[in-house]
Formats: sequence, structure tokens, C-alpha cells
Amino acid sequence: MRSLSIGSTRLSRSDKTPPRRIFASSTPVMDPASKGLGSDSRVSTVVDVDLGNRSYPIYIGSGLLNEPDLLQRHVVGKRVLVVTNTTVAPLYLEKVTEALTFGNPNVSVESVILPDGERYKNMETLMKVFDKAIETRLDRRCTFVALGGGVIGDMCGFAAASFLRGVSFIQIPTTLMAQVDSSVGGKTGINHPLGKNLIGAFYQPQCVLIDTDTLNTLPDRELASGIAEVVKYGLIRDAEFFEWQEKNIQALLTRDPSALAYAIKRSCENKAEVVSLDEKESGLRATLNLGHTYFMVTPLLSEPEQPVCLIVPLILSIHRNTFYYNFMLITIADLFQAIENGFGYGQWLHGEAVAAGTVMAVDMSYRLGWIDHSIADRVLRILQQANLPTAPPEIMTVDKFKSIMAVDKKVADGLLRLILLKGPLGSCVFTGDYDKKALDETLRAFCKS
Repeated sequence: MRSLSIGSTRLSRSDKTPPRRIFASSTPVMDPASKGLGSDSRVSTVVDVDLGNRSYPIYIGSGLLNEPDLLQRHVVGKRVLVVTNTTVAPLYLEKVTEALTFGNPNVSVESVILPDGERYKNMETLMKVFDKAIETRLDRRCTFVALGGGVIGDMCGFAAASFLRGVSFIQIPTTLMAQVDSSVGGKTGINHPLGKNLIGAFYQPQCVLIDTDTLNTLPDRELASGIAEVVKYGLIRDAEFFEWQEKNIQALLTRDPSALAYAIKRSCENKAEVVSLDEKESGLRATLNLGHTYFMVTPLLSEPEQPVCLIVPLILSIHRNTFYYNFMLITIADLFQAIENGFGYGQWLHGEAVAAGTVMAVDMSYRLGWIDHSIADRVLRILQQANLPTAPPEIMTVDKFKSIMAVDKKVADGLLRLILLKGPLGSCVFTGDYDKKALDETLRAFCKS
């Protein structure tokens, strides 16, 4: 087993494929005029996700919901179903409907308004989307539009992938988390009582439309949650971006428009490049899960009617055709998603759990001697400045973490592989070649024995 370098990221692989060097700035960032947008367009940046005939643009700018042509050029057919929730609908549903129909009376728009929250990301709620689509007799030449945060995007995308075996859909993310991460890359799905995102599909949108003005209505806690994902990109592959974040964290927290626009642009560039190289998470894309392994156990633990699930990471590692050379994949994401699962859906926001998981991953990296102490200090400092948690909830114990890892190793009869930082800032490894004592020490440092 050796580590493969891909840009600043290293992956453990068993084959002898030569490494490909990539750079965070290599993703095409287009002049809006080159995409057929007029000089008066509000689009400041277009990032292309290069997937051959399934490629699509990410439009970024202020006031894009007031630009009807952007949406209409990506609508397939004359029937549209907007999927949103009770929080976002009063804010933006009317504006989106107007954008879809402006100067285009032949287009008819239906909407379905779902309850808001991670706890509703399930089959029962998903059926409301199918009910609406069937009741209004939508056909294959229709378009679903996801208007909301990550939960809405995941559910709408999965509904689009499943309805009539696949219809077109558009992402309009309204949270920072969704804008910098979940709306890009085609991961769609719902939760199961035994774990998060266990049922889903890879299904790419027609486009992603990011109107940065929607962040003006985002609660502070949701904004901070999104910043955790922004920090992740700097740590694993873009040191220059991380250094920019350190200098501009207060500007991000105070919603400075130019700072937010740059953070979204740079994050989308990084995400688009990784997705273009590894759409279905066969290696490189797994590194985007930094901070998540220590975070999948918790939502289940606070809900007494639900059993503690010890097989979550196993399912998570294979449910999207992710087998990784017959080894058990546990990313830093899957452990802390266990925290999110065990603590109760909705108790911790996704980015809050990722932040705590990232601190644990960085701590383990330092204990292994793979990073300088200054990197660990800098990570802790920026997450604290963003008012994010930097340790798991007290309900998590060493035994609970270990029981999950023990079951995974026994079931897979394989190797526990983690995403850890190694070397200079902006570098990480995806590997099972580490001293297991360091993992034990990290768990004991952050959890009750």
C-alpha cells in the first residue's frame, strides 16, 4: 500500500497509476459574456463542472433571481415543479415563479412546500414531492427546481433522479452550506432511521444558480455552519485560500458581499474540480469528507425510540458504489456523521459537526507527527472565531466511537482508512497506514472514557 499524490492531496491506492497533478485554479472560471450573458447580467462568475455531456454551469452573483433568462435557458419542457420548504417559500418562491414565467406564458409552475429541517429528510416527506408530480400529471419533459438549503437540494435531486426514471432539475441553493458544497456534484438522497444519506443517487443538475443575496436572510448559526465547509477546502487542497480565510473571517461573519462572493467562488472552483476528476467518489472526492468521519454517530443517541446503529459507517462506505479496492472506507466524515446521527437530526447543524470532526482529525494528524503544531492552532483558532463547536457533545464516549469502528473492521475484515492532514498546509492523505495509538489518544482527549 502506498500513497498517491494528486495535487496537494495524497490517496492510498494499491495500483500503479501515475499521479495526475491538479491545481485549485484549473477549473474553468468563465467570463459571463462567453456563456452568452449580456453585459448587463448580474452574473459575476461562472464555474463549469466538466463532466462531458453532463457538464453544467454554476452561476454566482448578486440578484440572480431577478434575471429570468438564467433559469429559463435551463428549463426542459413547459412544466416546472419547484420544491421548497416552509422557511424559504415565503421569502423566494414568488420571485422564482416570476423568473420562470416572465415573458414565457407557456411555462406552468407547480410548487410543493415541505416542512423545514433535517428530521424531515426521509421517505415520507419525499413522497409529498412524488404525490405533487403525479397529481399534476407531470411527464418526462418537465423540470424540478430545488429552492432551499442542503436538505431541499438533496431531496429534490433524488426525486428528479427517481421520477419517471429521471427528469431534469435545477439547483437554487439559499444557504452558504448548500452554495459551497451540497448543491455541486450531484449527490442526492434521503436519511434512514439507521443513518444519514443511506438512500440516494448521483444525479447532476442542469445548472446551479447561486444568488448571494439569499444569504441576507440566513440565520447567523446557518452562516457559520457553511463557513466550516469553506475552511475544509483550504485545509485539504488550497493553502492560499485558507490564508485568505484567516484574514477575512470577520468579513465573512459580518456578511461582507465581496468576501462572501469570493469564498463561494473559490469553494465552487475546488468542488467542481474534484467532482470533474472523481464524480462518484472512487478516491479523490473522498477527501472532501475531511471532518465528517468523526461526525456520523450522534443523532441517534438522543432519541431513545431509535436504536444506536453500529453499522452506519459500513453502509455509508458502500451505498454509492464506493468499495475502494475491497477495503473498508471510513472517512473522517463518517465518524462524526455518527455524532450527527446519534445526537438527533436537527440538534447539530451539518457544519457544526464537521467543525468538531475537523479539530479531531487535525489533532490526530499532529499526534502522528504529520503536521506542525502551528497548523493545529490555526485550525482551532479560525473555527472558534466562526463560533463553531470544536469538540463532540458530552454524550459521545470513547467506547461509543470504538464500538462503531470495531464493528466496521469486523464486518469488512479490512482496513480502517482516514483522511488526515500531512505535510504543509493544504495537503492531506487518504490512508490506513497510521499508528492506531494516535487515534486512541485523540478519542481519549475529546471524549469521556
